[in-house]
Amino acid sequence: MKKLFHPVTITLFVVTFIFLLPSILPSKAVKILTDEALRQRAISTNMLPTPKTYNELLKVVDNPQNLMTAKKIALGKELFNEKLMSKDKDIACASCHLLDKGGDDNLPTAIGFHGRANPFHLNSPTVLNAALAKAEFWNARAKDVEEQAGGPIQASFEMNMKPHEVVERLNAVSAYVSKFQEVFGATISFENVRKAIGAYERILLTHGAYDEFLEGDNSALSAKAKRGMTLFMTKGCKGCHTGMSVGGQSVQYFPLRRYLSDYMGMIFEPDLRIKESPFPFPNEGGFLGKDERLKFRVPILRNISRTAPYFHNGAVKELKEVVRIMSKYQLGNEFTPKQIDEVVAFLKTLDGEIVEYEIK
Repeated sequence: MKKLFHPVTITLFVVTFIFLLPSILPSKAVKILTDEALRQRAISTNMLPTPKTYNELLKVVDNPQNLMTAKKIALGKELFNEKLMSKDKDIACASCHLLDKGGDDNLPTAIGFHGRANPFHLNSPTVLNAALAKAEFWNARAKDVEEQAGGPIQASFEMNMKPHEVVERLNAVSAYVSKFQEVFGATISFENVRKAIGAYERILLTHGAYDEFLEGDNSALSAKAKRGMTLFMTKGCKGCHTGMSVGGQSVQYFPLRRYLSDYMGMIFEPDLRIKESPFPFPNEGGFLGKDERLKFRVPILRNISRTAPYFHNGAVKELKEVVRIMSKYQLGNEFTPKQIDEVVAFLKTLDGEIVEYEIK
């Protein structure tokens, strides 16, 4: 290891000082917003409450290329829970998307056919409110829930089925043959399997305290949660986590910032070597996002407290640590422990129960 010379020491001192400036300088006090001002700030940026009636739901999530009907949704629900569509007939969509546990499987990485783990160590994003997103999967490779539904069925490490095998399996069940004919006016096809599942997933929206506050109930959020929401709205979080789904609307770089402490693993040898992970946590699986450029679909924050562990490879278990990481590496202004607690209090208000729509 080469000896560090004086100029290098000076440079490191200057760089360290620059990075420490935010913690040295006094931080601005968070602006206090009235309940109505806080509510209007959210609504004005399209952070709207989820619909409570089926007619309002249709205005928000219906797909012109796959119009929702009661029978199509019912068929999609059956297929979502159908294990015939997996190679060993032991896995369904519902196996990794547990609707009573946040819409995911609460595992660091998804486990599928013969106990195989996702080769990139990716965890399962929530299916709840996924229809509100503008793209699906961590790298945003699917445009909607209909397209997404076909992915896990075909993946060798998930359900491990080919489209023609799915069709053959379902054609062997006379009830499915009749239902596909009734719903689509056609024989069973893999495309219509995806469409039926997509139609069902479009009704999986949740509604909770956050929505009640947006609808005018000031008592729905505690004072602590309102302070957290104010931080969320004024410190930059809503720049990416926006829309009715509070996320899922864009693809963003992560991390946006690096710090000197991230490079303490540098080794001064003939060639400078840097520690392996580009993230502020181990990059088990080696996934680098869309086009391998550290670009990720922004996660949906609704029901976030129920969908641990976090980040694409489930490397972080605690929501508090997620908030700390995001404030530091995305916002460039690491929250204090008190601010982190307040933001977590707000995030917990994004939990909600699946709306039981009266489907017509």
